[in-house]
Amino acid sequence: MPLIEPFRGILPAMQLPYDADYKIDEPELRQFTKKLIDCSGICGLVTNGHTGEVFALSRSERAEVTRIVANECSERIPVISGICCEGIDEACEHAEDAQRAGAKGLLLMPPHYWLRFGMQPEHVIAHFEAVGRAVDINLIVHIYPAWTRASYSEELLIELAKLSQVTTFKIGTREMSKYDRDIRAIRSADQSCTILTCHDEYLLSSMVQGVDGALVGFASFIPEWIVALYEAVQDGDLQTAQMIQDKIFPLKEIVYGSGEPSSEAHSRMKTAMMLAGILHSNRVRPPATSPREETLRRIRAALKGADLLVE
Repeated sequence: MPLIEPFRGILPAMQLPYDADYKIDEPELRQFTKKLIDCSGICGLVTNGHTGEVFALSRSERAEVTRIVANECSERIPVISGICCEGIDEACEHAEDAQRAGAKGLLLMPPHYWLRFGMQPEHVIAHFEAVGRAVDINLIVHIYPAWTRASYSEELLIELAKLSQVTTFKIGTREMSKYDRDIRAIRSADQSCTILTCHDEYLLSSMVQGVDGALVGFASFIPEWIVALYEAVQDGDLQTAQMIQDKIFPLKEIVYGSGEPSSEAHSRMKTAMMLAGILHSNRVRPPATSPREETLRRIRAALKGADLLVE
């Protein structure tokens, strides 16, 4: 299968609905997928990301989620599957599963033992090269926060951009000085590679740095607003962009506060989506929990203020 064009525009990282037994709720997942692909300006969907509770899913469940979403998309827009594995062999197996399930791209997350022990640049290159041999679809580099031991240096980003199957970078640097340097490093290595922000908690600030779109969980909740924000930035209409960001801000505060995306933030967003009538349930798999009463009250208030609350 030849590589498709590098990914650009707005790509929601999808939430995953569960039924009463905490199994994948296929009918609701299909309905949710349809809502997103019917939204003008959505350029692709991402399964098995952190927003989709990838850590809580088995290998077969990850493939099943991608199969359901890809089947519902029916080639209208591409589907990307997150690959979150500790070893190279396991990552290759999950990559093959995802391609068979219909994925047109893979979002390669760093093995999480790197967060504790760090890694050498050659480890990262070997990881991407091995997955690239296992499949023949686009690879997206997931760049973790600068403060982690799994953060990639600018020199390493340049080397990754030279790999033939790496077409896109999802940048979650979360330190704006390095974020700027990361973008410049990737651009210097290969102008054809696209760059997507994943800074849900400060979208406008990260979009004005000249990126090619956003791969964010927030776009599964308020896709029209995120699309409008990006279009305003692309048009150079900063005043409109600031107005849209002001609308997003209260929702961002009740989901993320001053922190980064996390399992509890995804739980809060899933609850907001339920109260907005997007999902039927806010179930999350343990050990994550649904928000308690005070947090629930604040979510309701924010949604009411945004005219999104469904009574």
